[in-house]
Amino acid sequence: MSKHRQLTEKEIATLTVYGCSAESWQNVEVANDFSPTYLSNVHFSGNVKLGSFNKVFNRPGGFKKHAGINNCCLHNCIIENDVYIDKIDNYIANYRIDEGTYIENVNLILVDGVSSFGNGVKVPVMNEGGGREIPIFDWLSAPLAYILTLYRHRPLLIQNLQQLIDNYAHSVKSEEGYIGKDVRIINCGSLKNVKVGDFAVIEGASLLENGTINSNEQAPVIIGSGVKCNDFILSSGVSVTDSTLVSRCFIGQGCILGKHYSALDSLFFSNCQGMHGEATAIFAGPYTVSHHKSTLLIAGMFSFLNAGSGSNQSNHMYKLGPIHQGLCERGSKTTSDSYLLWPAKIGAFTLVMGRHYKHSDTSDLPFSYLIENATESFLVPGVNLRSVGTIRDAQKWPKRDNRKDNRKLDPINFNLLSPYSIHKMMKGVEVLKNLQQIAGETTDVYSYQNCSIRNSSLNKGIELYNIAINKFLGNSLISRLKNIKFTNIDELRTRLQPDTEKGVGEWIDLSGLIAPKKVIDTLLTAIEQNELDLTGIQNQFEEMHHQYYNYEWTWALDKLLKYWNKTIEQITYDDVVSLVELWKTSVVKLDQLIYEDAKKEFNLNAKTGFGVDGNEEQKHLDFESVRGSFESNPFVLEVLNHIKTKTELGNELIERLKRTSNS
Repeated sequence: MSKHRQLTEKEIATLTVYGCSAESWQNVEVANDFSPTYLSNVHFSGNVKLGSFNKVFNRPGGFKKHAGINNCCLHNCIIENDVYIDKIDNYIANYRIDEGTYIENVNLILVDGVSSFGNGVKVPVMNEGGGREIPIFDWLSAPLAYILTLYRHRPLLIQNLQQLIDNYAHSVKSEEGYIGKDVRIINCGSLKNVKVGDFAVIEGASLLENGTINSNEQAPVIIGSGVKCNDFILSSGVSVTDSTLVSRCFIGQGCILGKHYSALDSLFFSNCQGMHGEATAIFAGPYTVSHHKSTLLIAGMFSFLNAGSGSNQSNHMYKLGPIHQGLCERGSKTTSDSYLLWPAKIGAFTLVMGRHYKHSDTSDLPFSYLIENATESFLVPGVNLRSVGTIRDAQKWPKRDNRKDNRKLDPINFNLLSPYSIHKMMKGVEVLKNLQQIAGETTDVYSYQNCSIRNSSLNKGIELYNIAINKFLGNSLISRLKNIKFTNIDELRTRLQPDTEKGVGEWIDLSGLIAPKKVIDTLLTAIEQNELDLTGIQNQFEEMHHQYYNYEWTWALDKLLKYWNKTIEQITYDDVVSLVELWKTSVVKLDQLIYEDAKKEFNLNAKTGFGVDGNEEQKHLDFESVRGSFESNPFVLEVLNHIKTKTELGNELIERLKRTSNS
């Protein structure tokens, strides 16, 4: 039996009495249990199929509305069971509307011709003049976009990836749009060539054109009043509200754009937030955050970025078009009124203060401060390693993961210290020592990549990098030996053997995914040889993410063996003990520096403005009532506990090694 049937003469008569009309009643089919009771003032044209209407919708304030169709024109539509449609000013054409959906007071819902619903739209990211166009599609991930954006030196790779995405875009082309189950579309303007996933809430949007809203029950998409989007893909769990403007953009899972934000020609990946300001031609990797009205992000690549008020970059020093671009590696921060003249490359976890006009490249000196001083750019290497803010950021990112979808598109590694960042620190030590050797150890100010480095900053940078390197290598060693029983040195050596040969050499941060360069190169070669489809590529990224700690140990062991200047068969208990002792010293020293940095938040300067109308005692009481005391601050207590826990962990391993060596 067919799901739908022809209308009976009695049903047609009833519909006519209720103000309904049709170009041809023969082209209107209905469900077997259809009743005309809940239809009024509806005009049908083309081929229309209707379900049954039995559901009652509970609206805010306790108001109820019965499923049905009123006051609209339907053209070539399939309306599933228990849908409510009312007050469509123009018409709904060429759509399938799934069950349980509620649509009220909308101007126009239309698919005009064949549409791929935003898939395949080319976004000129990082360069407004073109050359790095990224074809967006429903399941674009940050690492795939990273490769598409930056690996233009491998034309066959880019060609094959673009072809795979073009094929996907072609596969979703249709003359029929789709609005999913339990969707709410209320008080909106026009939706044209838009595919809407299940459980989306669209209230007050002004215009949505040529896009896909990948909403689902786990992670609904929210679109609010005054929003205009065209040529877009919205991933699950996205919120776009408050008259935000989106044009030629991919918005990744869990992103929040609101408060009149403007985004043009940009990619936003997981958990980005944009409010008040604007973005043009940016690659916003995971956790790129901009909350200020005067902040402009333009023609740059960012991730784990916190952009301060008035932050700006410029690519206007050109004559042949806007060809400059910039990169801020993961974890960078810009202070209020900061400025960077592109092209520039800012190292990972670097704080940018002031205005910088000299095209700096600090990528080999991560965890630094880049500070303006009388129009000069001064670099303070490694100082951010001891910053309480850096540690707090690393702790908050996992807690602020807004993705509710079981399928997560972006594999994100939150580790502050990794082979990626430690390798850069090792390069940094080499760079700083070379500067000393070339310019002399007594030089007051060293010049490096259009920056100035003071002598004291250089020496402190070497010290801080070495502390962090020792801490990371010790972390890896202790993690490898934790809770492992061994009765002799051979069993210890066996445990130290890596589980994979992959991991040695340079590592890359593919906008959240940290992986060995050689592993990435193997994947890129496979793509060039047409061995993988889009699903296979995504699976490879997820496997790299899953194998991170195996790869990390291979890398760390390689560095440890070079440190000991031994093969794994030559390692002794004393070698391991000496490394653990060095690790303990490094962990405690770094934590003490962080502890001292945290104490600055509670000094007399920090208390300025507290206890306004009182004496000194009242100032302290007012401060403590708002900020708490230093001794009871949760972060401070955590630092002290970290020192205690890590010391005990190191001592336990040393005792275990000594007992085994003496047995």
